[in-house]
Amino acid sequence: MPEYTFNNSVQMDVENAQLTGDLMIPENPKGLVILLQGTGRNRNNPRNMFVAEHLQHSRFATLLIDLLTPEESADQNAPAITLLTERLISAVNWLQQHDETRDFNIGFFGASTGAAVALSAAAALGSDIVGAVVSRGGRPDLADAVLPDVASPTLLIMGGRDEEVLDFNKTAQDRLQCIKDLQLVPDATHLFEEPGALEMAAQLATDWYRKYLEPKKQHALRQE
Repeated sequence: MPEYTFNNSVQMDVENAQLTGDLMIPENPKGLVILLQGTGRNRNNPRNMFVAEHLQHSRFATLLIDLLTPEESADQNAPAITLLTERLISAVNWLQQHDETRDFNIGFFGASTGAAVALSAAAALGSDIVGAVVSRGGRPDLADAVLPDVASPTLLIMGGRDEEVLDFNKTAQDRLQCIKDLQLVPDATHLFEEPGALEMAAQLATDWYRKYLEPKKQHALRQE
């Protein structure tokens, strides 16, 4: 188990809301990854928790965050990607203002429609702030209008048997102009519930962050 310099819940005051996140900082961290899903209230999602623990063992700090308040999440209507994107940007601003996190290179990990939120925020913040984005079983196509503006290196991880969403990801990959890749986890379906599937996805994500989030590494912003 890694040793932690910080392992606790944090409260983030943003416009018209107070967000809750679980922030875990191992010793000598290489960067910080914010994990989210499209539902907006998901920090206890078991798949994201699994990926977060995998990242922590590789010395990445993680933030599992709820982008909606409990009252907002009780609304039966699906949260707007625009609202969730604004909340994610506010969370990044909060991290940049606090001593424990202000110096971290930041990455995003988005699952399901959370991939669209992560890519929308990355397009708005730029690659100087967001060093890398990973989508797992995501819907990056829902951020179609801003995909050409994403400069952060982006990895799309898909289940080999998630055929409908795979087509969305192939289209999004073509739209992205940054460093990009699409990796398939063989025989995995949308939720990566098959034996070893989530472990493989977590390792692919970790390798991507190792390549693009570690300090003092310079990379071209565009892929030829």
